[in-house]
Amino acid sequence: MFPTIGLSKALNLGCHINVRVLRDHAKREAFAAAEQTRQALRYISQNTQLPLLQRTKAQVELALMDSNTRRMKIKNRCVTTGRGRGVLRNFRICRVSVLQRYSWRTVMLTDLVQYQFRLLGKAGDLPGVKKANW
Repeated sequence: MFPTIGLSKALNLGCHINVRVLRDHAKREAFAAAEQTRQALRYISQNTQLPLLQRTKAQVELALMDSNTRRMKIKNRCVTTGRGRGVLRNFRICRVSVLQRYSWRTVMLTDLVQYQFRLLGKAGDLPGVKKANW
């Protein structure tokens, strides 16, 4: 089990911490560290005016780089819950926040789910969001 209390302060993530959030944080750091190198190698490999041998070397170096340095490996996660699905990009929160896990037989589905985007928007905590009337 991870020591989650001190870990969030040490990493300065400011959200719910689980293994998926830690993996995503490591992928974001790896991407940021290798972004300029990857862009330079991509430019060299795609430049048709350079010699073929130099372009091929750049392609091989790109292929040998760690897969976590790719932008596609980064997943948008909710800053409050760490959830990876239904995340609104502009606000970095998910549309649904599961409150607690209960037995499905004793509690109805409406007790499990809280629509945090809607509640935060109505309360005025999200800048530029207001309730629509038509």
